[in-house]
Amino acid sequence: MSAIIETQPAVFPAQLSRHVGPRETLSHTLTMAYRALLRLRRTPEQWADVLVMPFLFTFMFAYLFGGAIAGSVTDYLPALIPAIIVQGVVQASVVTGTQLREDMDTGVFDRFRSLPMARIAPLAGALLTDTIRYAVLTVLTMLVGVMIGWRPGGGGAIVLAGLLVILTAWSLSWCWALLGVTARTAGTVQGIAMLIMMPLTFLSNAFVPTQTLPDWLRVVAEWNPLSHLITAIRELANDGVFGADVGWTLLGAVGIAAIFAPLAVRAYMRKA
Repeated sequence: MSAIIETQPAVFPAQLSRHVGPRETLSHTLTMAYRALLRLRRTPEQWADVLVMPFLFTFMFAYLFGGAIAGSVTDYLPALIPAIIVQGVVQASVVTGTQLREDMDTGVFDRFRSLPMARIAPLAGALLTDTIRYAVLTVLTMLVGVMIGWRPGGGGAIVLAGLLVILTAWSLSWCWALLGVTARTAGTVQGIAMLIMMPLTFLSNAFVPTQTLPDWLRVVAEWNPLSHLITAIRELANDGVFGADVGWTLLGAVGIAAIFAPLAVRAYMRKA
């Protein structure tokens, strides 16, 4: 008994994932962003930094240092709240790299490679979801500040302040995405990021006036990119002023994204 069976070359999912158009790429990215949101809902501890930090750091710094630095808590809040927002959001941006590394370590990444989807979708979806975390942290910190006496006078410019800090955190997340792809473990990503971000945050104008610092340290603080971001947020939120620091911050954010986004995508696509 014989039969002629016509066969066609098999097309595996991994092959399909390499030939998708812009519309399919967008659809896959939104799907991966939704997956990340479901992951956050099922593991609420991942929201700890977003939900706890605004309360913890705002109350701690306001009531411990407000009187010593500004004379009262109320007088300290216009300088403190923008600093807390920047501190929380830039530290939250590290999650992009750690979660990407965890997906690669646990085999989820290999599963994505076998699916008929755009290879860039898991990375783009994670970055999209993280902007939601940045927005929640920003709004929550502002609300906590208002609860304890902060009265921003910038009017509608406070929205621009929020968008500016979210944009900056999004650009920084490309740095951590690159580190997440190239580092060996998620702990390595977390450790290196903290070694970079903690000095940058505290060696700035975030919590103390730079005029009180030694001359050499004042120069470091004034040239610190986070000092420009914090000053920009203060000017926008408190006074509605679109100053030079806003321009420098936008330029820095665009520059970081222009440098690290292609590097992160290239490193990611090599492994995908």
